[in-house]
Amino acid sequence: MINFKDTLVGSSAKNDILSGLVVAVALVPEAIAFSFIAQVSPIVGLYAAFILGLITALIGGKPGMISGATGAVAIVLVGLSITAKELLISQGISGDALSYGIIQYITLTAIVAGIIQISIGAFKMGKFIRLVPVPALHGFVNGLAVVIAMSQLKFLDDAGMIMYVIILGTMATMYLLPKFTSAIPAGLVAIVVFTVAVYALGLDTKLVGDLANLTQFSGMLPSFHIPDTILNTDALMMVLPYAVIVALVGVIESLLTLSVLDEISGTRGSANQECIAQGTGNITCGMFGAMPGCAMIGQSIINYTSGGWGRLSGIVASIGLMLLVATLTDILNIIPVAILVGIMWMVSIGTFEWTSFSRITKMPRSDAFVLVTVTLITIVADLAVAVISGVIISALVFAWKHARITARTHLEDDGTKVYDFDGPLFFGCVTAFNEEFDLAHDPENIVLDFKDARVMDISGVEAIDAITKRYLDAGKTIRIRHLSDECKDIMNNAKQFCTYEEDDPKYKVAYNY
Repeated sequence: MINFKDTLVGSSAKNDILSGLVVAVALVPEAIAFSFIAQVSPIVGLYAAFILGLITALIGGKPGMISGATGAVAIVLVGLSITAKELLISQGISGDALSYGIIQYITLTAIVAGIIQISIGAFKMGKFIRLVPVPALHGFVNGLAVVIAMSQLKFLDDAGMIMYVIILGTMATMYLLPKFTSAIPAGLVAIVVFTVAVYALGLDTKLVGDLANLTQFSGMLPSFHIPDTILNTDALMMVLPYAVIVALVGVIESLLTLSVLDEISGTRGSANQECIAQGTGNITCGMFGAMPGCAMIGQSIINYTSGGWGRLSGIVASIGLMLLVATLTDILNIIPVAILVGIMWMVSIGTFEWTSFSRITKMPRSDAFVLVTVTLITIVADLAVAVISGVIISALVFAWKHARITARTHLEDDGTKVYDFDGPLFFGCVTAFNEEFDLAHDPENIVLDFKDARVMDISGVEAIDAITKRYLDAGKTIRIRHLSDECKDIMNNAKQFCTYEEDDPKYKVAYNY
């Protein structure tokens, strides 16, 4: 449960409000850019930033975390937009009706993805983010930092010298001002100072209004509308694959952002609560004509570094965004794009895990490989693919390193040969386990002692069962010591030969089928 009183305000209400205002302005070009990527109207992305941002600010798993339309989700929606467009054109639909029809499929996707995300949180599956190893987390952060920086390059088309000067001036302000005072967020100072300078001096540079004239959306607020396709089985089947990917990408990016903010703040957020909040937000987006989204690591870090640690900062950011779009579009239109590019580049620099360079030569080669691989995949492919690849590689490396079980042998006074095993017995080391035996030359009486070993999964139990059968088929007697009762219950051939010891273990065996 949320302790709302404790999390509404961070270090101070002033910091939360000012930081939220900076984030509100920074959300505008991102929401517009991601809408263009998804091939929909800018208002669809702006609504997403408002609705999803407000809901996750209120009930999310981490106070101060910012959510909205993101590039990772927008890229998934490109394929859906193309498929929906081709289908609608084949039905003779064109013009405004075509654009409206595409939105219906996108909003349906948002609802289905939201249901999946709520299910993930309700079944407490958010905890599996802990399976992401540190090298994969650092690789994700580094790759995302590069992606954030590269995503700003599109704004530099036909940029003149003035734009580059403003970018450098903004970055210098973001770097130097916090060294003297933290009373006012550096990003807000940069926005006010350079916007006034450009307007007062009549400088010719690219403005937010040049990306998309927001005046046409003045006074517009989201309105409730259930997608026309929600009861269409064919439509549901078409969007389902995209909805699953959107849900997983959204959960992974949100929970990894939560982990990054946990490190910054030194406090721990709730992964399952964040999944439920993201799902609730996306369902609401789908019912108010917005695209799905997830947590935004860039804006979240802007918020945290500007002092916005409470829920109030996210509330101010989302409501401030909507107020800007609905009432102050003329002012929003004259903000130089260069300022926002400079802010995002500073975010990129702050996001990058620079210490990973010094650590990479000292960490194990496998960890270094995971870090570099996840970084590259995040840049060239997809966040979800990158993180899943990192987890799989790390898991395989871990299994390989621990796939070692050894046996010491000795003879007892009556000539019985004892195999004393040491190490874990699981699917990765069954072959090594079988190679320890010398069935042809072993004496008539054999003892397998697992006092210093642990049977980890069903593959290990079946390996013991199989070797027991081989010895029995060879006409030899065998006894097995120090196995858990669960191991004995699973065995078919060997359980009647297990000897009871006072210190038999009580561990459980993991089933892998």
